[in-house]
Amino acid sequence: MSWFWLATAIAFELMGTTAMKFSEGFSRWLPTALVLICYVISFTFMSWSLKEINVSVAYAIWSGVGTAAIAVVGALYFHEPMTSLKVVSIGLIILGVVGLNLQGGH
Repeated sequence: MSWFWLATAIAFELMGTTAMKFSEGFSRWLPTALVLICYVISFTFMSWSLKEINVSVAYAIWSGVGTAAIAVVGALYFHEPMTSLKVVSIGLIILGVVGLNLQGGH
């Protein structure tokens, strides 16, 4: 169940970060409220995942997958450039997360 909580934490972190973009510097109340709600939910699920997953592995996955996924969201929905350096960097993030997981995250 811990891996489900971690995946859910990542999903809410992505929603919160996307809402942050729409908040326009926290000047719009609805997206700002969504940022706060999504991050509270994300941190709650993240803390539940830590009951069985090592903190180093869980945080690396949470931040790494979140970073890679938000880069893709930025490219697809906000028309941010997806350069070859970004693609390689995302690949390195994923490789690092896999490496930490293989090191012993159970």
